[in-house]
Amino acid sequence: MLKSRVFLTVIGVTCRFLAGWCSLMPFQTLQLVGFDLKPGSGQSEFLVIYGGLEMALAVVFLLPLIRPKQLEHSLLVCPIVHACLVLFRSVSLFLHADISPTTRKMAFYAWSIFLGTAGLAWKESKRQRDRHPASDAESQEVKP
Repeated sequence: MLKSRVFLTVIGVTCRFLAGWCSLMPFQTLQLVGFDLKPGSGQSEFLVIYGGLEMALAVVFLLPLIRPKQLEHSLLVCPIVHACLVLFRSVSLFLHADISPTTRKMAFYAWSIFLGTAGLAWKESKRQRDRHPASDAESQEVKP
């Protein structure tokens, strides 16, 4: 449980950092990942998706710090989000040439987070099942 909280906290703090970095220094971020945005609409979308969505993820992953009962929820959301990122990132690596080292590093981190939280979620789920076996009503067979 402590490992899960620490892992999610690190991910949440990282998402918070990325939200701030993308929001406050978008051109530096864009240059590193190979984006070229049109002024106005492009910049607005970048701010919303890379700033807003990263901030939302930070809140979800940091929530167990103030609401400990939300740990299981955050452990469920994290591998789902990162599985989607891993899927799309992996496809993009095969479809496109000239992928930057920064993008490759991001793929590695997404895979690491996905595998790490999937393992932690599985362990936490197993721990919950071991602590709370099926209730008596569920485990008893109904006999005519």
